[in-house]
Amino acid sequence: MIRRIIKIDEEKCNGCGLCAEACHEGAIGMAEGKAKLLRDDYCDGLGDCLPACPTRAISFEERDAAEYDEAAVKAHITKMDKAPLPCGCPGSNARTITRESAAPWAAETSAPRETTSQLGQWPVQIKLVPISAPYFENAHLLVSADCAAYAYGNFHTEFMRNKITLIGCPKLDEGDYSDKLTAILKNNNVKSVTVTRMEVPCCGGIENAVKTALQNSGKMIPWQIVTISTDGRILED
Repeated sequence: MIRRIIKIDEEKCNGCGLCAEACHEGAIGMAEGKAKLLRDDYCDGLGDCLPACPTRAISFEERDAAEYDEAAVKAHITKMDKAPLPCGCPGSNARTITRESAAPWAAETSAPRETTSQLGQWPVQIKLVPISAPYFENAHLLVSADCAAYAYGNFHTEFMRNKITLIGCPKLDEGDYSDKLTAILKNNNVKSVTVTRMEVPCCGGIENAVKTALQNSGKMIPWQIVTISTDGRILED
């Protein structure tokens, strides 16, 4: 029968495995570092995997394909639940990182209040994070230019603490972040968004992407922009 089904461009696929994680039917697997459609009858044609792909390697096509088989999918999912996780890039596996609170005396000393990382989740790259993850629920989101953490010495304590951190570089990364950020805001209950950017003009791309995403999400979410100078000072707050 002719029906709509996904198509994976192996040349664009970077092997991150996010599409396999996003596919509720288990229709996508990883083989030789690339995403593969395992069986036509596992694909329902709804395309939950499309927005998860950071390289836009997945699209729809109309072609002769086996009819979606719900019974086969249920059996396949049951088997997957008993098997190891798909072998996508281990660095792309979403996980929450639990941190202990600072010691009560920390603020009373001249020593830094925290010397440990304040990263609350993994991955952190905007292109790699899933659209939906448990750590996004009721989260305060930090969207940052990746240079900001190197320029501002107290970045972890002042900006990353108690936030979910997403980083990117609009000058070096391909594409626009706004679609991915819009999907994250639409699909999760995000409480606030903080943007940290550098003073350089190219960092305007990350600020504009967040503004576009906030507008397109249709939600009223508190937000702020913080600009950091190349010598490590806060210019705007």
